[in-house]
Amino acid sequence: MLPLDPQADRGRRAWVSCPNCNDSRGCAPCEQRRTCSDHWRYLLSNTGSLLHLQCPSCTHVWVHESGFGATRSLWNRITSGRPDPR
Repeated sequence: MLPLDPQADRGRRAWVSCPNCNDSRGCAPCEQRRTCSDHWRYLLSNTGSLLHLQCPSCTHVWVHESGFGATRSLWNRITSGRPDPR
C-alpha cells in the first residue's frame, strides 16, 4: 500500500471511480454520477484534461483523461501513455 502523496489536499477533490478498489460500487449518488461525501479522490495535479488522482481508501495513484476542455488533441490523449520509441 502506497503512502498518501504529500500533494494530497482535501480541498482539491475529484469524483471518479477508483480502478483499483471500486469502493463506490453500490453507492446511489455515485451510480447516478452525482458528488458523494464518501467516494471522492484526491486531485494531485492536472495537465489540461489529464487528471492525476489518488484514492484515499486504497491509496492507488492513477491518471484519468476527463475529456473536459480542448487543451489536448485526441492524438496526444491516445498516445500519452506510450513510451518513446527511441
